[in-house]
Amino acid sequence: MRAVILSIGSELMRGDIVDTNAAYLSRELSALGFEVSRVGAYPDVLEELTAAVSEAMRCADVTVTTGGLGPTQDDLTRDAIALAVGEDMYFDEELFREIEQRFALLRRNMPESNRRQALLIPSAQSIANPHGSAPGWWVTSYGAIVVAMPGPPKEMQPMWHEEVVPRLQNLLPGHLAMVSLVTFGLGESAVEERIADVIGGHPNVTVATYAKESGVQVHISARADTPGAAQELVKETESRVRGLLGKAVFGHADDTLSSIVGETLKARRATLAVMESASGGDLASLITNNPGSSEYFLGGVVAYTRDAKSAFGVDAETMDLHGLISPETALSMAAAARTRLGAAVGLGVTGIAGGDSVEGHPPGTCFVALDLPGCQMVREIHRPASREVAKRFFAQSALDLLRRNASSIESTGT
Repeated sequence: MRAVILSIGSELMRGDIVDTNAAYLSRELSALGFEVSRVGAYPDVLEELTAAVSEAMRCADVTVTTGGLGPTQDDLTRDAIALAVGEDMYFDEELFREIEQRFALLRRNMPESNRRQALLIPSAQSIANPHGSAPGWWVTSYGAIVVAMPGPPKEMQPMWHEEVVPRLQNLLPGHLAMVSLVTFGLGESAVEERIADVIGGHPNVTVATYAKESGVQVHISARADTPGAAQELVKETESRVRGLLGKAVFGHADDTLSSIVGETLKARRATLAVMESASGGDLASLITNNPGSSEYFLGGVVAYTRDAKSAFGVDAETMDLHGLISPETALSMAAAARTRLGAAVGLGVTGIAGGDSVEGHPPGTCFVALDLPGCQMVREIHRPASREVAKRFFAQSALDLLRRNASSIESTGT
């Protein structure tokens, strides 16, 4: 079955925001088994949108739109779809009450303009949006399907997975099974090279790699005559991928390095403290993103200068002899964090996130260290990138060092 993706909004044409939705949906639709035949971006111009929807419905089985479902007069996706299928919009009272209820829960007055979001056409079903005020549309007309979703990814992606994917799966023959593995420590090309024999190795199995901020994701999908057969194909393929990638695989789907580390620490009744400089607090932020992190995270110190490091227990002689950016100083930071806060595990991060060389080290150099009773280790990291990207990568690398050496925590729990 063929699919078309339409990204809607004049802000896309001006470059005010980057269209990440199209790439995301292209990967998702391909993994489901659709052939994505066209991807396009369109301004908030009713005539252009109507023509684009009409053309997409003629050449594809499924058209997916994002954007243009807001409450303002330039949010024209609903109008364009109505014109394309030749139906008049009507005000749906039940849908309006749901939108009103959302504003009430947020303790906000609902602007009159939000009434537009309660419009439907006879061939449309509303799609629930628990993360925003704009319901989606599922339209079936002239033998084609149009799926309209909001533009913000934090609204679109949950709607896609929870509401749209299950409906699309019913359109395709056979039964689909899917799994996503998340990795860290290897680039996308390295991951693809290692699993090259698996990619395209079975006609009913699709294996694809996607580079994300948190690491490289390996998506596996299989289609078969029965649910059990599809699951078995996925299981066999996952086993092969894990064998080829080894410890680079750290979890499934929405797992993060910080969530996996948190589960490990809770299971071992171990506590964690950190001292970071180059990551600027990102390490502590990632750790505390997880519910229940207070069970194992005692705290952290952002020691950006030599004096701050020294004040919190980093050995002055070590810094003077080896430099602030060195494996020795990283180890001393990890040890100082652990001992000062009385934790079972200490992590240290020191490096250069900026654009200039420091102490002879090029930008993007970092040392992450792990300290446990009787066990200290350090890893050198190189990630030339923007300051924001480098900081996040340094923090993730520290968590990855702990994850890969979790077995060393066994005897330190209390």
